[in-house]
Amino acid sequence: MRLLFSFAPLLAATLLSSTACQRQVAVTTPTDDTAGPVSGPSTPAPVANPTTEATPEPAMVSFDTTARPAWLQKKISALQAEKPQNPRARILSYTLDGKTVYYQSAPCCDQFTTLYDAKGKVICQPDGGITGRGDGKCPDFEKNRTNEKLVWEDAR
Repeated sequence: MRLLFSFAPLLAATLLSSTACQRQVAVTTPTDDTAGPVSGPSTPAPVANPTTEATPEPAMVSFDTTARPAWLQKKISALQAEKPQNPRARILSYTLDGKTVYYQSAPCCDQFTTLYDAKGKVICQPDGGITGRGDGKCPDFEKNRTNEKLVWEDAR
């Protein structure tokens, strides 16, 4: 047994030197794109000025301002008077069962969104909350909504 332990360091050194020294791997990284065509699918070159903002600049967003009801304009004014939300407050309009409805985003994490009818009455809270499924009063909203339009988004 003692003989085995005396050969163990020699055996380990032999194994390491016999396999490690024989494998000389050279890794090179191209520094320019003049290497020529590459077989297989190509990867697009990185953008010179990468964007860090997921949403478009406020000036680029076009809002649907046609026939905003008075109650909705008051809601927008109230949101603008508050501290800016993160994520930005948004109001979208949809057609649901042939009628126009308005969807207000939630101010933050695990809070309910709100769905209003054309007169400003709360229909339901379609998503958000701890489960992400809202209050359960309009479970088919996501499947049945059509004609999405951005009515307003806080630009601050």
